Amino acid sequence: MAHKIINMCVIADNLTHYGHWFGWARTIGFCPLCGSTYFDKKGKDDIMTWGIPNHIDMIALSFVRKGSDLVEIRNLLGKHAKNILLMSKVLLRGGKLDDILANTDAFMVARGDLGMEIPIKKIFIAQKVMIYKCNIQGKPVVIATQMLESMIKSPRSTRAEATDVANAVLDGTDCVMLSGETAAGAYPELAVRTMAKICVEAESTLDYGDVFKRIMQHSPAPMSPLESLASSAVRTANSTKAALILVLARGGSTAKLVAKYRPAMPIVSVVVPQIKTDSFDWSCGDEAPARRSFIFRGLVQILYAGSAKASHEETTEEALDFAIQHAKEQGLCNNGDSVVALHRVGTASAINDNRATNYVFTG
Repeated sequence: MAHKIINMCVIADNLTHYGHWFGWARTIGFCPLCGSTYFDKKGKDDIMTWGIPNHIDMIALSFVRKGSDLVEIRNLLGKHAKNILLMSKVLLRGGKLDDILANTDAFMVARGDLGMEIPIKKIFIAQKVMIYKCNIQGKPVVIATQMLESMIKSPRSTRAEATDVANAVLDGTDCVMLSGETAAGAYPELAVRTMAKICVEAESTLDYGDVFKRIMQHSPAPMSPLESLASSAVRTANSTKAALILVLARGGSTAKLVAKYRPAMPIVSVVVPQIKTDSFDWSCGDEAPARRSFIFRGLVQILYAGSAKASHEETTEEALDFAIQHAKEQGLCNNGDSVVALHRVGTASAINDNRATNYVFTG
């Protein structure tokens, strides 16, 4: 057992009271003290002097206790806050889940951290509740820790691990994450391929109509016009058994709303160009918005360069044709498939409408 602390280092006997070994090169987690600020000076310096200059897309935060922790970090980021997602790993003991969820951009269910906070018999229900709440609010959720732990040393996962991964998919997770399996394991590529195969198989058994109805029951009333269109696009795609949903996007919010309603088919989000205020030529925005969308379930991102001096209508048609051709090359759709497209209607300088269109293409 640990019996004293010298200069912030834990001095311990090898064997603990419960018969577990500390050993060398092991990590010991200490939760922040109640009432303390979330980041110390070093943490703030790391973000401001390294993270922001290197254009990080996301900050994963351990032991978030309340929504104000996230507000503190956004205030620290200042003008950069809109370009950096915050992913929270919640501290359940004393953690305000709903408050955190309202202020976070994404959520991670790290079962290792949870195991230090709640009894092991309650971890499964905590995982299900967190996923459910994230699904209802349209926040992407990641399941992590010991997903395929045995593949650190073995080329085959255990049956229990395969079931664990599949159940996370069936519960509604957006992402499943490997840790030691790829960071220090003997079979990193095989672990990824194994997890992908399990996810594909689990997704094929989902009742997407039931999932859609469940999320609709908790949708805001009244809906915003954009969310209404997003949910309608999913309903149309499910009803027509479309091969995919195409979304022409700039900021990515429309595609994320479509992903919230969990369609049975992929969502191809085409990041379209914008007109510069000092030029008549198209210019494609940076790739960051597309990268940040990869944690949303079912989203496939495409960057579209566009045509210089093209009209809005011409650009829309070109972008749709470009996206469909790319989807065909990737095996996402074939000739004769139905495709639902969600895009804006109007001029490039004064876009005033949105439209969901059902396309059937033959070549």
